[in-house]
Amino acid sequence: MNIKSLSYSNIKEEISKIDVKLIYKEEIFEEIIKTLTSDCRKNVQSLGVKLNKEKEKLEAEIIRVKNMYAFDKSFGAYKYIAGVDEVGRGPLAGPIVACAVILDLNTLDDNIILWLNDSKKLSEKKREELAIIIKEKALAFHIAECSNKEIDKKGIAYCNNKIFLEACTSMKIKPDLVLSDGYLVKNIEIENKSVIKGDTKSASIAAASIVAKVYRDHLMKRYAEKYKGFAFDENAGYGTTKHIQGLKKVGPCEIHRISFLKNIL
Repeated sequence: MNIKSLSYSNIKEEISKIDVKLIYKEEIFEEIIKTLTSDCRKNVQSLGVKLNKEKEKLEAEIIRVKNMYAFDKSFGAYKYIAGVDEVGRGPLAGPIVACAVILDLNTLDDNIILWLNDSKKLSEKKREELAIIIKEKALAFHIAECSNKEIDKKGIAYCNNKIFLEACTSMKIKPDLVLSDGYLVKNIEIENKSVIKGDTKSASIAAASIVAKVYRDHLMKRYAEKYKGFAFDENAGYGTTKHIQGLKKVGPCEIHRISFLKNIL
């Protein structure tokens, strides 16, 4: 660990190769921080301070997510617990999408899925990364959707519940308990508990929230290529200024929810 002969740029390059998650528990990591912070150069010291902050942030995140896993397990000795959430109740266009996810809640600490949260609180990049990890690590998951046509015909509340039911009952594993975000699932024949703001408390609901949003966002980006002038790639069908301007200019397209446009057109 003799870094006196190394330039700041060389040290910075080597530090950038460190994966904090892999070695933050090891003695060598503490030695690296100590060596950097005791260097006579201020900019080298700052690298040590930055590494220590990354460690503290990681440790805090591990505690936060472990609490989310523990929250799900606190409902009782269930073998399989599913979280279910939806995205797309409010947009003027596109489907409403739900996802149900069953996580391994008894996984070792090193294998928990960090950064789980309400999908709206995460950056697009982080959601994309997490959706891949969730689908890889989940014991089971299922995505369900209702089209704008069915929303117009049956109503958003009916469609919301329909996709919750489908998502929860279509996985390769049948859950013993379903945790739903905000309200109970009607007519479900599985034990069901509702959790207010569940996507910030429950690991399973947060995972479902992320997978559902990434799926729907991808879908709306594809629709943006087909239906020009509504900026679906930017607004995912919500009533932004560009979207409203497009509606008033060219009228609704095939994926618009006509029942949602009564006060706009």
